[in-house]
Amino acid sequence: METSILAQHWSAALLPLWVSLKLAAVTTGCLLLLGTPLAYWLARGSRHQGIRRIKLLLMGIIALPLILPPTVLGFYLLLLMSPNFGLGHWLTAHGIPSLAFSFTGLVIGSIVYSLPFFVQPVYAQFARVPRSVFEAASLLEPRPYRRFLLAILPQARVGILLGALVSFAHTIGEFGVVLMIGGSISGETKVVSIAIYEQVEALSYTNAHILSGLLIVLALLLLTLIAAVSRYLPKPL
Repeated sequence: METSILAQHWSAALLPLWVSLKLAAVTTGCLLLLGTPLAYWLARGSRHQGIRRIKLLLMGIIALPLILPPTVLGFYLLLLMSPNFGLGHWLTAHGIPSLAFSFTGLVIGSIVYSLPFFVQPVYAQFARVPRSVFEAASLLEPRPYRRFLLAILPQARVGILLGALVSFAHTIGEFGVVLMIGGSISGETKVVSIAIYEQVEALSYTNAHILSGLLIVLALLLLTLIAAVSRYLPKPL
């Protein structure tokens, strides 16, 4: 009987953990594809003063999730995805289901919320690439995208890996944004942080202990990886 109850506890714990891991993996993959070229563009110097101002403004916007409460960001993302406003209204008008309270909506919210945690270390790594590397790459490869992939991108691989690990870890621990956007739909939007909150509210401390313990172990593993990767970052002069 006790074995059966324990199995039920573990079964209830593993589904939210799987949703969290899937969300973190998809979000990190999207950040690798979208955030890497964005960080590269931001790190490149520009002679045009207007472009420099746009980059400065964009970096400030990207950094907003570091300062704003997650509920504020989640509230406006929820309005954007709602069938009555913004993007959600446009999708509904074209027969496309609303993004609110869906896994896709969670991914979009997580990308926005974790963007500074990815872009900042990648930006810093691109900014450290010597100008001579850019000049040599321009001489050897006239096509910009191949120049970026073959010459510039490898120079920033440590920063990209660090950004990916930090973003993954940050997404795993999300609560406010995912609660506002996704609610608590089992198997789709109920991530492990929300599951812990619900178990504590229900005074089901056994499940809360199991979920929290899994998160602590996962956090320690990710922090160990982040510390190991950080050792390979260039030392400041």
